Amino acid sequence: MSLMSALQSVNINSISEQLSVDNIKETLHSLQGKFSSLRTPQEFFDVRHFSKPANFSELQQRVTYNINYYQSNYIAIVLLLSIYALVTNILLMIVIGLVGGGLAIISRLGGQDLTIGSLTLTTSQLYTGLLIISLPLAFLASPISTIMWLIGSSCVCVLSHASFMEKPIETVFEETV
Repeated sequence: MSLMSALQSVNINSISEQLSVDNIKETLHSLQGKFSSLRTPQEFFDVRHFSKPANFSELQQRVTYNINYYQSNYIAIVLLLSIYALVTNILLMIVIGLVGGGLAIISRLGGQDLTIGSLTLTTSQLYTGLLIISLPLAFLASPISTIMWLIGSSCVCVLSHASFMEKPIETVFEETV
């Protein structure tokens, strides 16, 4: 299979599969279900309900309650921080695109050898070449530090909000009964 036909089959087939009306509707429906419990910014950032917890027990109760109650908001924050981390690390985005595109092209070959003029490459040679190119680039892109930054910033954002946001007054009366 030639390189040009492999590229064309990847582009046309994958784009048409991803842009099918049924696939788009299914994706939108699943996203709507996940984010149907998204709280409004007015409720999420209501500073009138922010206070310092009195003791460690109250802190635990607040974190437990708020993580369940604001779960969709916290997921949205982590997704936004992930996008920010990728946008600020262009080399990592390029490496992810290179590896993803390379794997897609190699998988489209279906186990056949790639022929470019008089050069014939086997599937294992293509995977090895992709590995040889992507590992040094991935090392330079520092994905571990990006992941550690993402974990740290997500924990700080989520846990600080969950710690300082008071539980609604209705839940306090339900617990005492």
